[in-house]
Amino acid sequence: MANISTLNSTAAGFDAVSPQVAGPNGRKPRKVLSRRNIILYGLLIVAALYYLLPLYVMFVTSMKGMPEIRMGNIFSPPMEITFEPWAKAWASACTGLNCDGLSRGFWNSVRILVPSVLVSIAVASVSGYALANWRFKGSELFFSILIVGAFIPYQVMIYPIVIILRELGIYGTLTGLVIVHTIFGMPILTLLFRNYFTSLPEELFKAARIDGAGFWQIYFRIMLPMALPIFVVAMILQVTGIWNDFLFGVVFTRPDSYPMTVQLNNIVNSVQGVKEYNVNMAATLLTGAVPLIVYFVSGRLFVRGIAAGAVKG
Repeated sequence: MANISTLNSTAAGFDAVSPQVAGPNGRKPRKVLSRRNIILYGLLIVAALYYLLPLYVMFVTSMKGMPEIRMGNIFSPPMEITFEPWAKAWASACTGLNCDGLSRGFWNSVRILVPSVLVSIAVASVSGYALANWRFKGSELFFSILIVGAFIPYQVMIYPIVIILRELGIYGTLTGLVIVHTIFGMPILTLLFRNYFTSLPEELFKAARIDGAGFWQIYFRIMLPMALPIFVVAMILQVTGIWNDFLFGVVFTRPDSYPMTVQLNNIVNSVQGVKEYNVNMAATLLTGAVPLIVYFVSGRLFVRGIAAGAVKG
């Protein structure tokens, strides 16, 4: 009887304790509508509206006719939607002596952008890979020179570059501007690739070397497949910088090879005729469409690349 009573009391004690042991541990989850979340999301919404409001005004203005714009209601949606400002901005707006809109500048920008991005990223990725994994005599000095070159103001080197391109016979051509963008893009891109490849596990490189893999085999078979995020980071930086560039475009090219940003400036600042704000807004949106599309399509990979080592080192 004593043993039975002891077992019963033990079982009762276990039943009383077991729910506490088996229950959930840790802090209680926060409420969705907590004060912290309300402040955080409120600030994010205000910041988003701050940046989206000018875009909204530009878009609705580009859809209005000039009589409606003169009424002064810049925030109101168009009473009658028209795409004529977009067509004029693309094909017939005057940019100085020419009245062919942004179309010519768009294709000039494409011819500048594609080779500049491809060459600069290809060279910078190989250079960053070599600096990260294949240390050679003077590599640290070379890397320091690259860092210094990445932060030298462009304006300091404009005149010497003009002289060099003139002596080479390519000043005022798209080829010369491609070379300029490629050279100026490589220092910061090399820094990004070098820091990214340094953040990868060194054991992968050592194992490949033990297996007899060489420089290019390791690059193409191991490093390149793992470097998609940093390639997206480099692509977005180069596309945004080259497409939005105005200074190099106006200095190193001539009117027949002006990029889109220079054409936009000529349209907006034209002093002939009536100032057509709807055409100006449409031209601005057309000019900014390419970098916006690139960022929205690959923005998540951009964040991954930055977080994975693009700013480490």
